[in-house]
Amino acid sequence: MRTVLIIEDDTALRENTAELLELENYNVIMAANGNEGIELAQLHVPDIIVCDIMMPEKDGYQVLEELTKENKTCHIPFIFLSAKTEHKEVRRGMDLGADDYITKPFLEEELISAIESRLAKAHLLELVNYQSINDKFQDISDLKNYFDNYGELASYEKGSSIYLEGEHANKVYLILKGLVKTHKMDQNGKELITAIQKPAEFLGFTSFIDTVSYQESATAVEDTKIAGVFKSKLKELIAGSHNLSMELLNVLTDNLSLTKEQLLQMAYSSVRKKTAQTIIQFAEVLDNNIQEDIKISRSDLASVAGIAPESLIRTLSSFRKEGLVEIDGRNIKILKLKELQDLE
Repeated sequence: MRTVLIIEDDTALRENTAELLELENYNVIMAANGNEGIELAQLHVPDIIVCDIMMPEKDGYQVLEELTKENKTCHIPFIFLSAKTEHKEVRRGMDLGADDYITKPFLEEELISAIESRLAKAHLLELVNYQSINDKFQDISDLKNYFDNYGELASYEKGSSIYLEGEHANKVYLILKGLVKTHKMDQNGKELITAIQKPAEFLGFTSFIDTVSYQESATAVEDTKIAGVFKSKLKELIAGSHNLSMELLNVLTDNLSLTKEQLLQMAYSSVRKKTAQTIIQFAEVLDNNIQEDIKISRSDLASVAGIAPESLIRTLSSFRKEGLVEIDGRNIKILKLKELQDLE
């Protein structure tokens, strides 16, 4: 069932129009002024908007301008409904991007016809754009560009939760800026970091079954910006390109291999080797020059290494005494990389 948002300050006209559309099997949402209309459009993302021009708080022109600025609502067909019949008013509405302009009073058939034709046009354009987008999708770079251009953007301060284990996994994310740790809690309440992920890496991949939940939590290690795409849309994009599907499968397989390697290290390596490998791993993830400091908390280092923070601190102290690393507060600088790599 298609959803129509009616933004109209005249109560009788608003309710009569809603009743008319409901009889035509449309789902109808109503707003009594421009501000309320903008809020409902952003919340529900209707299939089409029918909007009066002369309204309190924000007029119809302002509503259209606001909605066209947002990626979430800029594509919604927009029909002006107004008593203003002057050519310049009609021209202004169309210049702002309105799809149609119906003057009051109007015939029921006129409104229904305008809505049906605009919805049909939007559907055809969606099919064309879908095919055009899929034709362009050849590899992971194309997919990342799609996330960057069309994904829903969100910013998180250091320490903020992006999603929690057990929450409904309806989106996949691309990290645009910052660092993110994914982590789980063991039965003793101890945090285990499963990965540290950096810009240009995907986050939140789970089964494409809609009902699954995230199997781990994700938290910003530093101020972070991400772009999210619904799994349903991602499935469409992948289905349109065999090459992209294979590249994405390789990415997920590599991630799984790294996780297995980390678990084996945690299970069988000595505390010294775990600590050394974790420092090197952080340096690689952060893309640090070996001569630069690694700025990371001791608790995060310990969680990745799978050892107690106290053991990590003692081991770091011994590394410092042996001249393997230099430590200044939270900062760690690798001095002898090969010696760290060769530790048993």
